[in-house]
Amino acid sequence: MKTNVIIGTISVLAAGALTSNRFVNFAGATPAAGDPVIGRANADYSAGEMAGVDTHGALVVESGGAIALGAQVQTDASGRAITLAAGAAAGRALDAATGAGEFIRILR
Repeated sequence: MKTNVIIGTISVLAAGALTSNRFVNFAGATPAAGDPVIGRANADYSAGEMAGVDTHGALVVESGGAIALGAQVQTDASGRAITLAAGAAAGRALDAATGAGEFIRILR
């Protein structure tokens, strides 16, 4: 079982529904692919709720595809981690993923 090592958490107003262990952008919404992210949602939130967003540490996130150990990651359009292609880096993979829907740790 993978666990978080959280160094920083902030609260943001959820601009839309947020899913636990997926990235959140600076507007408090699910980011578009490659957008800069503030961190990852630490629970499921509905629009209008104050959402806890973990910003730094070893954070468990959901993968959106295969990711190699140590690879830089970015967000896909669903807020899941994918290998950095073009866009803002969201961290480095501390675990490998063989496909979408896996939970890995990233270092931010």
